[in-house]
Order: sequence, then structure tokens, then C-alpha cells
Amino acid sequence: MRENIRPLTQAELPDSIKLSEFAFQYELSPEQRAERIASAKPGEQWGYFIEDKLAAKMTIYPMATWINGKRTKFAGVASVATWPEYRRQGMVGKLLVNAFHIMKEQGLSLSCLHPFEFSFYRKFGWETYVEYQNYELESRHLPHQFTIEGRIERTEDRNLIKAIYESYAASYNGMLERTDEWWENRIWKNAKGTAAVYYNEADQPAGYMMYKVADSIMTIHEMVFLDEKARASLWKFIANHDSMIRKVCLRAPSDDELPFLLHDPRFKQETVPYFMARIVDAEAFVKEYRFNPAGERTRITLALEDRYASWNQGIFSIEIDEEGSAQVKRSGPSADEADAGREEAQLTCDIQTLTAMLVGYRRPAMLHRAGRLQGTAEAVKLLEDRLPDRTTYLMDYY
Repeated sequence: MRENIRPLTQAELPDSIKLSEFAFQYELSPEQRAERIASAKPGEQWGYFIEDKLAAKMTIYPMATWINGKRTKFAGVASVATWPEYRRQGMVGKLLVNAFHIMKEQGLSLSCLHPFEFSFYRKFGWETYVEYQNYELESRHLPHQFTIEGRIERTEDRNLIKAIYESYAASYNGMLERTDEWWENRIWKNAKGTAAVYYNEADQPAGYMMYKVADSIMTIHEMVFLDEKARASLWKFIANHDSMIRKVCLRAPSDDELPFLLHDPRFKQETVPYFMARIVDAEAFVKEYRFNPAGERTRITLALEDRYASWNQGIFSIEIDEEGSAQVKRSGPSADEADAGREEAQLTCDIQTLTAMLVGYRRPAMLHRAGRLQGTAEAVKLLEDRLPDRTTYLMDYY
């Protein structure tokens, strides 16, 4: 049986769409299919072929995010699917391992995806990197005690909303850098309803919300605020709708403080695990990483385990200068070098644990307590001090 992994040709894209429709249980119109084919970029869609028949496939999108306030390129993995007759034969695993090589060649040192099952992707080195809060507030919960310090105006100025989003997104780890194409096809087409912008007392835009009111429910597609006055003012604006709504639904970052700020915090709150991340090229990622500045240099030796990307397997000597830039040297991965290095390494972990730490989802001290990060308390403290403390968040889906 002849098997092959390769990029899909333009002529094979309809087969890929059919597989997606079947696997993810939706149906596109002829116009939507044509639009997807026209917008597909060469080299992004990969297929696993059996005797020239598409058996499984995945998509690799070159994208960008922010890590510690620094723009970072990454690979967005999507549309991973297999026809039922070919399932449980390891095809997706082979596609993923092949993708690691492709990503590395393209200089994409980080990868993110929305998992159908967390345990499946953990086997290949991905780890949860973001969760969010789902809120449902009844009208009695709305904060009438807040005030609008400045003004709020409804708007159709898309460039204004984009500029506020970019300032907000850079303050989190993992938010998507939205291209003009993304805004057009993913945001403006789907966020039906009204947009309103908050201007502070200096008449500077500092927040927005995109929302829809229907059947006495306010659904907030996006709520963005750059400071606490913007947050309070937007919530007062929401409260001013109390005569026409009975419920407000929205999504918020995992560390959102709204329950504490309300008189009655007993409203429906749900924590939702969302996307996963994986460092594809540890050496390249750490070299570009922005650590906390310190009064002196910090040197850490890390024994890293990665069974699916051999270039990540080995002992890494990481030297972080006073400004937070790092130099990285890798040794290994021969058996003798690995055994000797592990004995000398200050810290040991797998690629999942390293990802969770560096993207900001979990702290070194917590991972050390959980047994995911092995090493001395002194070494853990060194790393804890040099890693920025930033919340992870993602408002988009792909």
C-alpha cells in the first residue's frame, strides 16, 4: 500500500473541504466552498494519501501573537481530520510529526491549536495554554454603582476598533495579531450588531464593545478595556440597557476581576479550557524570549525531553543577561551525553511543561510542586524570578 504525506494541490482542495464538512458536521454553500478554495494559500494544507486518495489532512497557518509584549510568529494548526475508514492507523500522528519539521523550516518556533481532545494532543507535546471565563449575568447583577467617566459613542469606525484591540492584545500572552483579512472574514462578518467605543476624559479611545441585543439577551462578542475607568464605564453602559434585557452573556480572561467588583458576585461563571500550545523549536524560542531584567546574569541548565522533535531533546545551557536576553547552547542527544547532562542539569522537564511555563500559563513553582518540573528549589527560584508574570488569553478561534 503506497502512502505519502504532501501539500494539497489546488485541484484537491474540494476533497479537503468535503472531509472537513463530514468530520466537523457542517455544510457549506457552493459560494462558501468557492470562497474557501479561492482564499487557500499554497503549502498551508497537508494531506496523508493512500494510493493517491486523501485519507487524512491538516492545515498549518503562519500567524503571529504576543509573548511578554513581543510579537512572536507561530503556526496555527487547524482542520485536523481523517475519514472513518482510515482512523486509528496513526495517520494524524504522522501528519503532526511531519508538521514539526515544516514549522521549524519556516521559522515558526511555537504552535497552537484547538483540540478535539486534550489528552490526544498532549501525547504529541502540546499543553493547555489558555482558558477563559464564560459569564451570564441577570439584569439584577448589573453594576449601576459604576459611572461613565468620559463618554461612550456607537461607531462604525473599524480602524478605531482595530487600534484599540492591538493595544489590548499586546498586554496578554497568546492573543492573535489580526490581519486585515482576518478582521474582514472572521470578525466583521460574524460580530453582528452594534459597536461602541469608550473615550476617556482626555478624549482618548480606551475601550470598546461589540454586542447584539435580541430576545432580551445582550450578547457581547468582544469587550476590550485598556484601564479600570474604561472597564467601569463600559459596564455602566451595559447597565443602562436594563429596561430592555434580562441577561448579559460574554467571555472574559481567566483572571478577570468582575465578580469581586460587583455587589452580588453570585452569577453564572464557567471556566473553559480552550487552546493548547507547543514549543516547536526550543532553542529558537528561548533565544527570542523576553525574560525579566535583573541586576546580574542568570545561568540555568535544563534537561529537556521531547520524543517527537529530536532537536529539542538534550541539555540546554541558558544564560540570561541583565536586560532579559538569552543565549542558548544545546548538547546531546547521544545516550552518554544525555545521562551525564541530566546528572548535572539544574532542572528537568518535558516540552509540554516548558511550554506551559514560557507562555505564562503556569508558574515554575507550581509545576515543581506538581512534579512536572524536577530540580532544586534554588534553580526553580532562579527561573521563577526571570519569567514574566502575564495572563494568557485568546479571543479568537481557528
